Amino acid sequence: MSKTVFVTVGTTEFNSLIQSITQDSIYKILKSKGYNKLLIQIGRCAFDPSTECSVRGFTIEYYRYKPSIADDIANASLVISHAGAGSCLESLTANKPLLVVVNNELMDNHQLELARQLKKDGNIEYCDCSSLEETLKTCDFSKLKPYTPGKPQLFADFLDNLIGYTKQS
Repeated sequence: MSKTVFVTVGTTEFNSLIQSITQDSIYKILKSKGYNKLLIQIGRCAFDPSTECSVRGFTIEYYRYKPSIADDIANASLVISHAGAGSCLESLTANKPLLVVVNNELMDNHQLELARQLKKDGNIEYCDCSSLEETLKTCDFSKLKPYTPGKPQLFADFLDNLIGYTKQS
């Protein structure tokens, strides 16, 4: 049975994540945890990873973009993502274990705020590229809590009630 790790950088350029995730040491850690495939969505990265792998029985594939990554997320056993809100929420609503890698190279690092909050809520683990290897070694993704999406209809109903709007049948 195939156990895939899906890595996504969204539409961004996050070369350091792609370079970090495509190291033999990472392949060995993933293989030791039962994964046998790494599928990487590299976006605008200038770095094209090699699909050559010295770890027996471990395969690597990559692509730049697809119209949707929903199938890749659905088929993954683990998602490793940049800290973009869209990528995080798509993975969490698909009930996938998620490791968020924060891009420390960003000027206004709002991604760190999102990662910290999701970690505080118990939904994800997060790290940066320098601690990726150690995090993968020590992390137990089975302890993550399922993500509970918000209920925007409650807010809409509240506003409707506040302004006196009644729905027409």
